[in-house]
Amino acid sequence: MYLSEKTIKNLNSKLDALNSLRPVSPTVLKKIRERFEIEMAYNSNAIEGNSLTLKETYWVIREGITIKDKPLKDHLEAKNQQEALEYLYELVEHGKKNTISEVLIKQLHSLVVRDTERDVAGKYRDGDVIIAGSSHRPPGHLEVPPKMQELVTWLADSREKYHAVELAALLHHKLVFIHPFWDGNGRLARLAMNIQIMEAGFTLAIILKNDRKRYYRVLGEADEGRYGPLCEFVAQAVIRSLNIYLSTLAPTKKKDEKYVSLEQLARQSTYSAAYLRKLATQGKLEAFKDGRNWLSSKKALREYMESRKRRK
Repeated sequence: MYLSEKTIKNLNSKLDALNSLRPVSPTVLKKIRERFEIEMAYNSNAIEGNSLTLKETYWVIREGITIKDKPLKDHLEAKNQQEALEYLYELVEHGKKNTISEVLIKQLHSLVVRDTERDVAGKYRDGDVIIAGSSHRPPGHLEVPPKMQELVTWLADSREKYHAVELAALLHHKLVFIHPFWDGNGRLARLAMNIQIMEAGFTLAIILKNDRKRYYRVLGEADEGRYGPLCEFVAQAVIRSLNIYLSTLAPTKKKDEKYVSLEQLARQSTYSAAYLRKLATQGKLEAFKDGRNWLSSKKALREYMESRKRRK
């Protein structure tokens, strides 16, 4: 296992809390999902260099507005990402479990790039690639089909070996490691990862643009066989989404469970904001990112302090 017991306990307890609030009103669920769709489209594309802002992404997807001085490609990527995500929701809700296959991977890729890279949409690359800024060299194109077959077999054989979020993070890494397509591999991997996460009952996990450097760093560590940091990183993204759902569906929390910035929390403790941020990134303090800011609670800090005392 690559996730800490604390993280697994946190994930499962929040999932139990969410399940206790189900079924969710269709109207409320639609509103939450619309927010997540826009966030996902914006962040996933922005990580790859798309220039649209979060608000502009909303205008393009919801209002059909063309943003002046922004490339047509960026508009099309936003719409394609949102359409792929809608397909993902439909697949998880109405499809069968254990749905990841080579056919599905190609279908998702085709949706992601169909209006920008139509000639290669849904087709494995037929040449070798070098990833700019990375020391990782993906396998040659002749190796891609057998490696993708191996990936699907591995996934089917590994469902009982890992926590669902852990398995999703490993699947994400394997996809970007193979780099099966000419373009859109990162966006595809984040969608495929979310199929695994959502099939297990968790909420959509969004990798934030502001976390791009850390995201690439933990992927690089996974390239070298250190999977723990990537799994914890993905778990924090899931926890962030769970917290948003829970705060929306059950807003009447106890006072000490209110989420505040780490700067505010530091003023109420003997720890500095920088130290709390370090604990948060290591998964030792329950926290999640909202934009650029880390948020946590008095309860989470108290639990960390109590666990520290027990270790002593």
